[in-house]
Amino acid sequence: MSKFYARRRVSILAALSGLIASVSLFNAPTASAALPTPVSAATARTYLASLTVAAEDRTGYDRDLFPHWITQSGACNTREVVLKRDGTNVVQDSSCAATSGSWYSVYDGATWTAASDLDIDHLVPLAEAWDSGADSWTTSRRQSFANDLTRPQLIAVTDNVNQAKGDQDPATWMPSRTAYRCTYVRAWVQVKYYYGLSVDSAEKSALTNYLASC
Repeated sequence: MSKFYARRRVSILAALSGLIASVSLFNAPTASAALPTPVSAATARTYLASLTVAAEDRTGYDRDLFPHWITQSGACNTREVVLKRDGTNVVQDSSCAATSGSWYSVYDGATWTAASDLDIDHLVPLAEAWDSGADSWTTSRRQSFANDLTRPQLIAVTDNVNQAKGDQDPATWMPSRTAYRCTYVRAWVQVKYYYGLSVDSAEKSALTNYLASC
């Protein structure tokens, strides 16, 4: 084989390899989205400094005062939208329920293949919001808060981890994965700032300390 034809063959093979790689790229699963990226640590520190510091008051709290898992599109409610967003290769049935997929829980580092093993965490819990000012909101605003897909407020995590968190703030509970803590407090402050919620003194101290190391 002449050098000309050898070089031509190599060029053709290289072109075919590139084409195959391109096709594979289009056919490969797309990277799953996750919690909307929170503000930077510097911005979070600025936001935190502006938040009102006040004692919490849970008088009159009822979870039903925050209508949640409302319909978002077609047959899909908020929970199902977050499961789809936060998972990989998620398959949904005609009712929008996730029938298969894979989910990585950023709080504890566990991976799950059954949607039933996941809760959708309100990063700033509903009770915490009530304690911090949501008791004076309209039902419509509480519904918006409980189903907020725009701010970093909803995330799919291991169910028993979410249940252990309950309604605690960062003064008493943080994700066990230390690598996620900076993201967590940045998101917490952003949500509180956006909704005009207060912080108590222990909460502000904890947030200040965590943000200092971000």
